[in-house]
Amino acid sequence: MSTATATQLVIGQHTFDALVAGPADGELVLLLHGFPEFADCWTEQLDALAAAGYRALAVDQRGYSPGARPEAVEEYAVEKLVADALGFADALGAERFHLVAHDWGGLVAWALAWAHPERLRSLTVLATPHPEALYRALTGDGDQRERSQYVRHFRLPGHVAEQGLLADDAATLRALYRGALSPELIESNVKRLTEPGALTGGINWYRALNEELRVPAGEITVPTLFVWGTEDRALGREAAELTADHVKAPYRFVALEGATHWLPEADAERIMPLLLEHLAG
Repeated sequence: MSTATATQLVIGQHTFDALVAGPADGELVLLLHGFPEFADCWTEQLDALAAAGYRALAVDQRGYSPGARPEAVEEYAVEKLVADALGFADALGAERFHLVAHDWGGLVAWALAWAHPERLRSLTVLATPHPEALYRALTGDGDQRERSQYVRHFRLPGHVAEQGLLADDAATLRALYRGALSPELIESNVKRLTEPGALTGGINWYRALNEELRVPAGEITVPTLFVWGTEDRALGREAAELTADHVKAPYRFVALEGATHWLPEADAERIMPLLLEHLAG
């Protein structure tokens, strides 16, 4: 039974669903999910962080929360996603906080850490390399370009991506998780992503990218932990290793042997000791 409780955060005109755990006076750890996930991908991390004395907050982000699902694609630009994340911390009264993120949440986290280093105590990113490292790999030898073909597909007009993912009782959407999540969590995710506008909201993060698929982020100057799974099908080794070039602060890179893309859900046991050591440092 998780110790996290459901709450809502009102940021501007949007209302976000969230999970919170741990003492109210603990240092804030903000957790940002990726695609196609929700705040409860962090259930094990929320409980472990709370037990360690942190105030842990995971949010269903823009497009995923029913009360934060604008229609216009430009409403999903990275700058707005970064502003949301800062708003989550502000809502809990945290001037500085630890940021932990996975997949698309990781791109938001790198951008936030670059633009607002003064707000962060530390940065932890799972799976997602620094945006400039990813761009270098995308425009390089072809391996990452091949892995990222789905992004071009997601950006096709006419909601082609949603139709494909939801066809045949969402068979393709279910297959994305490749058995790495529990059957219960897969069913819960699919149910929520078939709500009106939910899957479009998540995919709009991709549609709001520029034509280069480049997220603006420069040199990172906060202590950083980056964890990447060696069996990640979406994000290859080249970009993972290039990430070191973009961090000018204490930095640790861990390649988790045999781990897939779904690190928060499937590899919490290996990740939590790394994360707790990084936060304490």
